[in-house]
Amino acid sequence: MIPRIVPTPIAALELPTQPATPRRVAASVLGAVLPGPGRDKLAGGEVLAVTTGQQPGLFTGPLYTIYKALSVIALARRLERDRGVRVVPVFWVAGDDHDFAEANHATFLNTGGDLARIVLRERPAEAPLLPLARERGGDEIRAALEQLKAGTPDTEFKTDVLRWLETAYRPEATLADACAEALNALLGSQGLAVFRAHDRGAKQAAAPWVLRGLDHTLADGYTPVFVEAAQGRDRLEPNGDAYRTRRSGERFTRADLAGVAREAPERLSPNVLLRPVIEAALLPTVAYAGGPAELKYLPEAAPLYQSLGVAPQAPVPRWSGVMVEGRVEKLMERHRLDLTAFAGQPGELEARLVRDELPPEAVATLTTLRQGIEEQYGRLLESVTKIDPTLERTVQSARNAALSGAQAIEKKLIASLKRLEGETLVRQIARARAVVYPEGQPQERVLTLASFLIRYGPGLLDALAREVARWADAP
Repeated sequence: MIPRIVPTPIAALELPTQPATPRRVAASVLGAVLPGPGRDKLAGGEVLAVTTGQQPGLFTGPLYTIYKALSVIALARRLERDRGVRVVPVFWVAGDDHDFAEANHATFLNTGGDLARIVLRERPAEAPLLPLARERGGDEIRAALEQLKAGTPDTEFKTDVLRWLETAYRPEATLADACAEALNALLGSQGLAVFRAHDRGAKQAAAPWVLRGLDHTLADGYTPVFVEAAQGRDRLEPNGDAYRTRRSGERFTRADLAGVAREAPERLSPNVLLRPVIEAALLPTVAYAGGPAELKYLPEAAPLYQSLGVAPQAPVPRWSGVMVEGRVEKLMERHRLDLTAFAGQPGELEARLVRDELPPEAVATLTTLRQGIEEQYGRLLESVTKIDPTLERTVQSARNAALSGAQAIEKKLIASLKRLEGETLVRQIARARAVVYPEGQPQERVLTLASFLIRYGPGLLDALAREVARWADAP
């Protein structure tokens, strides 16, 4: 049975209202798009695009990567209907990104319903910060796939899911290319155009805009441009009549960087503020679907759009949601919980629910006892202080001791319940939390899609697509 899908909106969806002129996409840009219906549509003449993007991740990374892709598919259909022009959903695979610690792992639910984590490998602290477009899966990718295979239940869908990942995540493939291929295999048939921003043709097309970004200095004193230097991908800061890298301290003149753009354009890349500007320059983008952090920082790119003379695309929120499995649903119904109950500190919910299991007569008696202690000691205190005010603290201490005794009885009752039946309840809550709020974070930011597909099959992806289409009011 497919899990219940609960939308968790980031913000109200407001579609772009500004006019946008369809245009053709350059051949160099088209060459960076993986084959499929989306690429064919981009190549078919004048179009608009709805875009999103994400750094590559192991086994497509967290769920929100898929939600971004489904969001632009639905938004493109909606805008195509509303505007009467062809609109293409584009996913920008940010292979320039160098944050290996964010891309080297995948978290999934194992056979027992517990959290499990696969780590491809660690990057040594002293190693250059290579873009993910140059980090290959290596021999470790086989072990990672085997760990996923061994850790998930055997279902009728498992073979197909593993084949999907094995086809993309090969030892010789980079993490950027593997993620792009996996997304294309998963959603290319739905019209998603998967754009490899690290493709040489795309880098050549972007290079003039990246070089123009050198003329803009951000609030932190650096330009929005990276160059791959001795210590890997490195920010450039103005340094007299040239530029210097932040970590390695290498110096590049403007002519040096122009030479890099001609000979090795893959060494130049934009930061997170310049990237959407370049995206709007290369693609006829009408809207960008982003998450909470992106929606906050994208407005900061406004001066860059003006400086480079590029019309900005409208930022819109992507779809967000939680998949609630049947066993979690039953636990929530039995204890009258909502999803927010799992967001607290581990142990808080467990203690409350075990306390709720106390016999009603014991709870009532303890409540009456505490009220009686407060009331009777209050009367005693009033009488005593009239006779000898110095005895006030003695009476208060006796009252606190009596209350402490009642509390100790309650704690021992709860401990006895935990021994008798609480272990099962605690275990159920821990597993439920692993599904809906793993590691204290929203589900979509931690768990990968693969283990859900192994459990529920392609019908789950269809259900998610329908939910996202409903959100966008897409045909």
